[in-house]
Parts: sequence; C-alpha cells; structure tokens
Amino acid sequence: MKQEKPYQEEAIDDLLYQARGCLDRDRQNTIVFQSPTGSGKTYMMTRFIGALARETEKPVCFLWVSIGAGNLYEHSFRSVKKEINPAVQCSLLEDEFFGSRDSIREKELVFLNWEKIRNKRDGKFTNVLMKEKDEYNFPEVLENTRTKGIRIILIIDECHRSAGTPRALELRDEIIRPFLTIEMSATPGFLKEGAGVTIQVPPQKVIDAGMIKKEVIINKDLEQIIDDEIHSERLVLESAYRKREEIRQEFERIHARVNPLMLIQLPNADAGEEKKESVLRFLREKGVPDDRIAIWLSEEKINSEEELLNKNKSSVDFLLFKQAIDTGWDCPRAHVLVKFRETSSVTFEIQTVGRILRMPEARSYDNELLDAAYVYTNIQSIIIKKEEYQPNILKNLTSRRISGYQDITLPSYYRNRVDFGDITGHFGLFYEKAFCLFFDIEQADRAAGKMPDCEACREKMAAKGIEFDTKRLDSIIHDLTIHAQDIDRGQRIDMADTLHITYSDSDLQQAYEAVLARNFHGFAPKRSMGNVKQAVIKTFRLYLGISPAGGGIEMMQRIVVANQAVFSRIISDAVLEFRRFKEEEIKRKTEGRWNEEWQIPLSRNYNPEMVREIPASLSVMQPLYLPLNGKKEPDMLEMDFIRYLETKKESALWFWKNGDEHMESNFGIRREDGRTFQPDFIVRFRDGRTGIFDTKDVSHNKEDHVQKSDALYKYIAEGRYEGKDLVGGIVVRDQSGQFWYYMQPQYKGFDEEPQMWKRMEDLFTH
Repeated sequence: MKQEKPYQEEAIDDLLYQARGCLDRDRQNTIVFQSPTGSGKTYMMTRFIGALARETEKPVCFLWVSIGAGNLYEHSFRSVKKEINPAVQCSLLEDEFFGSRDSIREKELVFLNWEKIRNKRDGKFTNVLMKEKDEYNFPEVLENTRTKGIRIILIIDECHRSAGTPRALELRDEIIRPFLTIEMSATPGFLKEGAGVTIQVPPQKVIDAGMIKKEVIINKDLEQIIDDEIHSERLVLESAYRKREEIRQEFERIHARVNPLMLIQLPNADAGEEKKESVLRFLREKGVPDDRIAIWLSEEKINSEEELLNKNKSSVDFLLFKQAIDTGWDCPRAHVLVKFRETSSVTFEIQTVGRILRMPEARSYDNELLDAAYVYTNIQSIIIKKEEYQPNILKNLTSRRISGYQDITLPSYYRNRVDFGDITGHFGLFYEKAFCLFFDIEQADRAAGKMPDCEACREKMAAKGIEFDTKRLDSIIHDLTIHAQDIDRGQRIDMADTLHITYSDSDLQQAYEAVLARNFHGFAPKRSMGNVKQAVIKTFRLYLGISPAGGGIEMMQRIVVANQAVFSRIISDAVLEFRRFKEEEIKRKTEGRWNEEWQIPLSRNYNPEMVREIPASLSVMQPLYLPLNGKKEPDMLEMDFIRYLETKKESALWFWKNGDEHMESNFGIRREDGRTFQPDFIVRFRDGRTGIFDTKDVSHNKEDHVQKSDALYKYIAEGRYEGKDLVGGIVVRDQSGQFWYYMQPQYKGFDEEPQMWKRMEDLFTH
C-alpha cells in the first residue's frame, strides 16, 4: 500500500471524524470533499472507506457513483480495488445486480455510472436495472438494503459535472436516499447552505508535497522556430515535440526512470479526424514508430491500455485523444499538452490541464524544466478558470533579457526548502514526554512491553485538578434586561446571570483548536494542527484508554477545553522542546549550494493575472513585469526605486529586478542561519561596478534588516577580496523621498543612527 502524504493523512482523519459524528449521532448529513487535481482524491477516499468499514460498529455499505460519460466508474473500480481494505467487497452494479441480488451487503462497495441509471422517458426510467420487472430492480435493492438497517453512504465522484441537476437530485433524494453523502471534486459547487460540511485540502500542501507541478507555461519557446513559412499547427506541434524531447533528456540526465508523455487533444466531429491524420503525418515525419503512439478515441483505441500508458517507463511517447479523457484519467508522466480547439466548458478545461499537473514520481525535482507543465495551443484564447489552489498556475507572458547584456558572473546561493515552519509527526514523542512529566506518570516502554495502567493515570490526572465530567462547558447570558435609560449611558455590565450549556460540535472543535494553536509558538497553525491533534489522540488512547471511535474524539476535546490551562502548559512545553529538536534537524538536512557562474536568465514567464507591466527602459528584462502579491498594484517602494534608477542612465547600464519565488534561477545570498536571501535589485554601472540592493521600509522588521544586511555585507566583502567590484546594501527612503543605503558590518537602523547611512546619489556620482 502507498505511503500517505501528510495532507492525505489529515484529510482522511477529517473525513473519518465527520463520518463518525454522523453515524454516532444518527444524523443524516452531506460532506463536500474538495481536493486539487492530482492530489490523490480517489486514493484518500479509498483509505477513508477502508478505515470506516473496519472501525465502525454501525452496519454500512457504500455506493460509488461516477458522474459523466465514459467508463470512469470502471476505472475507479479497478483503482480502488487494488488499494481497499480486504474487508470491503467491491462490485460493479452491472455485473452483480441483474435481479438475483435483493440488497447490498454490509461493507460492500458498489460502483455505478450515474448517466446510465438516471435517464427517463415518459416519466419512467429507461435503464434495465431501474425498470419495474419480475426480478429485483435497483431501486428495490436500495429499499431492501435500508429495510435491513444497512446505512447507505453515497460517494459522488466528480460531483461538479451534473450532480446538481434536478434529475440527479431526484435520483439521490428519492431513489438512493443515502444516510451520508460525500461529494468529491477538485471544483465542487452545489452544496446548499447549511446542508453539511466542507473538507478542503489546501492546494499548497499538495504542491509542497511534490504531488503536482508548480506551474503551467503556455507556448514556451515558440520564437525559436517561427518563420514566414510555418503554420500555426506545425508551430505548436514542433515546439511541443522539442519541449518533450528536452524534458526526456533532462530526466535521463538526472537518472530518473521517466518517459514523458505528450498529450495531443483533437477537435470533435469531422475536424478531429482530419487533425488526427495531420498529427500522425507529423509524428511519422519525425520517425516516431506507430508503437510509440497511442490513440484514445471512442471509436478507436490503439496502445491505450492504462497499464501501458500509466507506467513511468512506458514506451508510448504520444497520446491522441478527444473529450473522452477529460475526467478521472491518471497518468502522472504526462508533461506536455497540445490543444487544437476551443471549448465552452470551463470545467473541461480545468480537468484537461489537470492531466499534466501530476508529478511522475510524486516528488519535486527542484528543477525548473521538470517542475513545470507545458501547454501549446493555436487557439486565440484559452478558457481556464483560475483555480484557488494555484493562482500562478498559468504563465503565458514572457520577459526576455536584452541583446546588449554583457555577462556578469556572480556566485548565487540556493537552498532546497527543507522546512515549512510546521510541527511534524515527530511531535508526538515530545508531547507524550511533557504529558507524563506534568502528571508524574511513568512513560510507557513499548519495546519492553511496559504499558500504563489507565485507571492509575486517571487518578494522577484528577489529583492535578483535571476535570473529566465536561458535558457542560459553554455559557451564555441568561435573563438579562438593559433598561432604556441605561443604553445611552453606555453602562458597563460586569455581572449577569448565565446558563451553562453544552458546546455545539462546531463550537467545541473551534475552542479545542484554539487551545492547541495558541501554544504553537510561531509554527504554522494550519500545517501543524493535524500532527498536534494526532499527538493528543495517541496520548489519550495510551494513558486513558479513550478510543477515537464512538465519540472518543469529542470526549478528548472536552477534557482539553475544560482543563485548558493545564493542557496549554503541556502543549507549550512540548512545542518548545520540539523546536530545539527541529532546529538541529534543519541544520542536518540543509542542502544549500552555490552556483559560482550564475547569470541573469535569458527569459522568464509570468501569469498575466499576477503581474503588472512597468515601463522601464533600463531594465535588463523587457518588458518588465512586477508581481502584485495579491494587491491591486506592485510594491510602491520598489516602483519608486525603479523610477529613481530610470533617472540614472548616465551612470547605469541596466538594472535587474530579482524574482520573489524561491527558485534557483533567482539570485540568492546565504544568510547566517543557512536560509536563502534574495536581494531585490542588481544594478550594472557604466564604470564596471555591480550593485546589489535590497529595498526595505524604515518601519520593517528590524531583525530581518539585521540578518539580511549582515549577509549582504559579508557577500560584498568576500567578492571584493576575490577581485569583484561590488557595491550595495540595504536601501531605505526617508520622509523627503531621498534614498539611503547601508554597508557596514553591524546593522544600525536609519532611525537610530542615520549618520552611518550613505546617500544613494554618492554611488551614481562616483
């Protein structure tokens, strides 16, 4: 079985928590499970079903409904069956339920195609499985299942497609009548307000885990082959073909056993057949043998077996397809997409681009070429809805280095990101230790088989003041009357009658998470919450015998919230101890390296939604794009500094605006703590000097100023020692608008000792 990524474990736990609550409280509900394309939705749902079937005492069965045309449900059946808990029996509706079966068995998972059972004519279902007949039809099977007390859990795959239509809602609410519905999609959109809960997988977690590519670049390097004779079809095919070959060679260079796949999407109808023959002629002209070309069309399938296509070392290099492959298809080695047609379906566009977002080995390569996906298209516009999880996913603006640029060689530092500021799975060891230390409990020795006496542990905790009877935790004001004359006086009411009541589920969870989060000491709350929760759960289970199942999670939450002062101290002590461990771990894992021959890149790509074009004739990259960083306009200090540089054309040849992304192509300097510092600007002076500057607001974090100033001073000093003519420093602007820079070994703020700062003008009158 696969090893879950941390975000997958957290999502599975959240699904289990919500499903348990629904089953334990005997309350029907709906869960929307939203997770980005490429995150492993099917895998996470498979693990959830297996875990719930294994642990629940309630009689349940599962109905997996696939939305959309085609055989997605069969694909899901095969995928799930390979990974599912053996206790769950998987069945295809069309194979098992033709009249001999009267009900769905407990812990059985049945797969069916929504489109095949939903159609009606003259008010009656047309599919043989749904029609009234002498043998059992499917509505009768469902009714018998409910009569036997087996609760139906309905999973709707790709729910965004048509599950919200009147016919679909009729089928769900009047025929299936599930106890629990789970709607699953990267882009769901029909949960009624107040009808249930939403579980979302943050897309950045998926990217950080190396599951999907960091960006999609449209029409890369077309200018390398464009001429007056080449037509658009040939242009995109040739460019895409070359890009795939470049990617293949890079995988070979780094010894990755991956053969990148190029997808070629054909138009529908007659135009598709014509385009198919044209594409095949192109590939054969390139000497591509037929056994390296796959075709996946409704009327024709060649070399298209999933087992052949999906393997990273598959011998198939190119796949021609139409709409049939838009949803549910999984081939992580797909890297390049050629599109020949427009479509009015935004969702289809998202899903198609999603086919090339997956990483073939579920890891990032820290390689700009391999960590991006590529789209080549000859259509005039591409309709791809901006997905919340990756706002800079499409980069079709290109900025290029000017032809008059002369090489400057600067050592540039880049460190692979090994820390995301989160509390990791190791935290459980530190929490258990802090828990036992506070309550004077002897820590379990699993290896020696020495396990705790739960009753004795409870007594020790009670002796420390822990309250276990926690049913009524919340309080609300009761029977409070404010007289009219008191309102205008703004009278402060210090005392009021209150009622002590039980927390609602959502309020309890919110209060519980607040107790945990306020003791994270700077660690990222969202990234850390899951691992801290797991530490608490495991400790309660081990030392108090409280199982997470059957309302155990809620009991744990109530104990923590009712005794939050104690648990805050335990969590705080554990986090501080964990921090020391993690700092040492980061030092061990740091993988920094210097590129001694770094150059300003030849070109850069940008998403038009995320940048603004800025007129700047001195910019070495043309045109110059500045990031918006979620704002309406670029950073004003950087804009003003660029305007200032534009007035120095007599002294400066060009300037380069460094990128904000943590990428190897950006210029970096090593900080004292081993992290990468990326100064904002490099300026090339006409007299041969190279300036390195980082613009900062005077009121910005001084500690950040100190670390970056020290790193920049050391870099420039070492460069000068090696013969490089370097200048630079931290740059601030005073109230009059004048720029100053600091280049001293020990940083002093401009508002502290302005005499230690130098005027930028001095550098340009050198």
